[in-house]
Amino acid sequence: MSVAVETLLSPEILKPARYLGNELGAVHKPWEQASVRWSLTYPEIYEVGASNLGHIILYSILNAQPRQLCDRAYLPAADLAEKLRQTQTPLFAVESKRSLLEFDILGFSLSYELGATNILEMLALIGAPLTWAERGDRTLGDLDGWPLIFAGGQTATSNPEPYAEFFDFIVLGDGEELLPEVGLIVEEGKRSQLSRTELLLDLAQVPGVYVPRFYDMAEDGSVHPNRADVPAKVLRRVATPIPAYSIGLVPHVETVHDRLTIEIRRGCTRGCRFCQPGMLTRPARDVEPEQVVEAIETGIRATGYNEFSLLSLSCSDYLALPAVGIEIKNRLQDENITLSLPSQRVDRFDDNIANIIGGTRKGGLTFAPEAGTQRLRDIINKGLTNEELLRGVKTAYEQGWDRVKLYFMIGLPGETDADVLGIAETVRWLQQECRGRKKKLGFNLTISNFTPKPHTPFQWHSVSTTEFKRKQELLAAEFKQIPNLKVNFTDVRISAMEDFVGRGDRRLSAVVRRAWELGAGMDAWWESLDKAYGAWTQAIAEAGLDWKYRQVETGEWNLFEGEASRDRALDAPLPWDHLDTGIDKRWLQEDLQKALEAAVVPDCSFDGCSHCGVCGVDFGHNVVVPPPAIPNFQGHFQPPTEKVQRLRIRFGKLGQMTLLSHLDLLRVFDRAVRRAKLPVAFSGGFHPSPRIVPANALPLGMSSEAELMDFELFQAIEPAEFQQRLAAQLDPELPIYETAEVVLKSPAVTALLSRAEYDLWIEPEESTEVQALIQSVLTTETVLVEQTTKSGKKVEVNLRERLHTLSSTAPSPLPQRLQAAASDSDFWLRYVGSCRNDGTLLRPEQVITLLQQVSGQNFQLRHAHRRSLHLD
Repeated sequence: MSVAVETLLSPEILKPARYLGNELGAVHKPWEQASVRWSLTYPEIYEVGASNLGHIILYSILNAQPRQLCDRAYLPAADLAEKLRQTQTPLFAVESKRSLLEFDILGFSLSYELGATNILEMLALIGAPLTWAERGDRTLGDLDGWPLIFAGGQTATSNPEPYAEFFDFIVLGDGEELLPEVGLIVEEGKRSQLSRTELLLDLAQVPGVYVPRFYDMAEDGSVHPNRADVPAKVLRRVATPIPAYSIGLVPHVETVHDRLTIEIRRGCTRGCRFCQPGMLTRPARDVEPEQVVEAIETGIRATGYNEFSLLSLSCSDYLALPAVGIEIKNRLQDENITLSLPSQRVDRFDDNIANIIGGTRKGGLTFAPEAGTQRLRDIINKGLTNEELLRGVKTAYEQGWDRVKLYFMIGLPGETDADVLGIAETVRWLQQECRGRKKKLGFNLTISNFTPKPHTPFQWHSVSTTEFKRKQELLAAEFKQIPNLKVNFTDVRISAMEDFVGRGDRRLSAVVRRAWELGAGMDAWWESLDKAYGAWTQAIAEAGLDWKYRQVETGEWNLFEGEASRDRALDAPLPWDHLDTGIDKRWLQEDLQKALEAAVVPDCSFDGCSHCGVCGVDFGHNVVVPPPAIPNFQGHFQPPTEKVQRLRIRFGKLGQMTLLSHLDLLRVFDRAVRRAKLPVAFSGGFHPSPRIVPANALPLGMSSEAELMDFELFQAIEPAEFQQRLAAQLDPELPIYETAEVVLKSPAVTALLSRAEYDLWIEPEESTEVQALIQSVLTTETVLVEQTTKSGKKVEVNLRERLHTLSSTAPSPLPQRLQAAASDSDFWLRYVGSCRNDGTLLRPEQVITLLQQVSGQNFQLRHAHRRSLHLD
């Protein structure tokens, strides 16, 4: 029997705040007023999904549509997943807490070849059949009907065939315009009570929608329509980036990309021959600089983030980057804002970009030379010379960076041992050339294994697992001789499996399903790689495809060895030939021939057309914004450290917000202060932070009406105004009860704290005479327990001497998850106990220990509520 979701979200699970759905920016549309109800269902844990820009953009766009509602769901962590199974509770959407079975459309992001096992895990937790065939043909809204289940994302666009059995439809390319079109068709289909097949046939007419049930695989792996009324080739959709939709969710918990992210350019025309995103996102489309600046300025002030990132496949190819970056730094100079950039072109890195990402909190710096020799960089069409590499790294070193991250690949077509060793030689050379400061230049290296990707000139190449291992060992021995170096190698088993699945056909659906049944999941690759690899290889063997996987392990073919085998490979049909990405297959073959000749093809955004086939009516053309004038740089943020006023607030932590950890609570207040534009002073030092000091950390799950927090300001403000502005930026379940000015030079609130008063909801194992129990405790002088200090020393503590008062009391207000759980034998106690930040504390759970030792009975603490904090 399923239970209320709220009862599962408790302090007993890890980070329960990630499932609350009450973040800043979350949209709660009336369920009954929506004609079409979506759930964007991200197949990774919340910290990954909630910070994914595509997830945020599509969530914002769908909720902007009339008569449509969009909620969200994420892969639950193992502890919550187990609770869902034990209670037979279906996986739910975070805002509405409704079962995902109640929605019309569930959209999964498939952005990684091995990520489909997580999707199957979520489908199982939902309670939905795993394949479209098992889901039948019932109309949407029928009691026995199932939601439409689809996938999008880079892997889905690249080669959906290994996953085709699991989805009713797949969307190819950009979704900003495509998904609203899908919503309108589903709305009309529901109104007309179309069967599932009829509705999907309507969807199949929409450019960018691929419905696998209307296509069959031939013996050679190619895919063809099984009916005349669907297109033979499915078109990839292209949309113009709209930065305003990036200003969305502000999670309470720390996420993988815990910052505002604004897209400045979509698509890349550099033509790196290994790069699938560079091929699948053409043409290049710049965002107007004014839109970028406006979105960042608005977004920073609306979200309270202290960091933003400019996103593009190649940020440095956005010619307006220096002007936009410096304009933003100038406008937000007084707000301690940091800019981070993803991996960027080292040949475009200069003093202007260094000023953008430098400052008080200098961010990390990542370059991707990819190959260690000029010859191999020409083969892959990287378009980077040794001189440009040195100039960029040297600029970074001279601007204050003493450690830079570099990405390289091994196993690239045409690679020799000299190219592999060239990586170490390049690193050694860069260190020798970058001298002059006391601290020497260091590098963090990531050495990836080249994995051939569909829709690239290198899609026909293959490298053996044995060869990867040999080259890794060759490099590792060479790196031992280079100082100040950290190196990370990608596991060859992961690379081989990505290759096998990423270039597979429909026969792999059975492999994916069986691998999931055997326990494979994305988390398993990092937590137990042997187990995950074993699950995949066993699934491959059971499907009778181990012969094909052995070809991947041993290297199916090498494009640089043998013309006959190369020609056979180029002529063979591919499982993704029925997808029209805009890139002409013949052009890919011609570009491969240029790679064999180490011929470089220029970037068509800035040079002549390379005739790849993309530009035209269906996909548009390159849009390159000329660089505007670069403003004068007004300098980095100087933190205001002067303190002229201290204000102390008393606030509550109620309802769902009791599931927010102490660190997450501090993050919430930090961002609220920024949004409210309150003049909070900063600490000094290398990493200045706002002077916000809480009195005492409240344990997870506990409610309170007594929390104290001090704010030191560099500009005086009336307490009432401060409270009004801050409260307007906080969740209603974090109410501010009062704000008072305190003497600036008085001791900190943490030093003044002496006692705390709590109400405890207690469940006894047997009927208890409460007054007698209280009297027994008060007349007892010693209750000893052993504690471990921070230094690891074990000491005995007398809990009784830390208890000041104890009495019975009426129930306190409870969070919703607990309101139906009381029984007649439960009782409430109120106590005042020591509460000093030196460790002299009497915690609520210690009061339970005290009661048990005195009475010899067992008690369970159901809930604790902090009523007041006492200061000396």
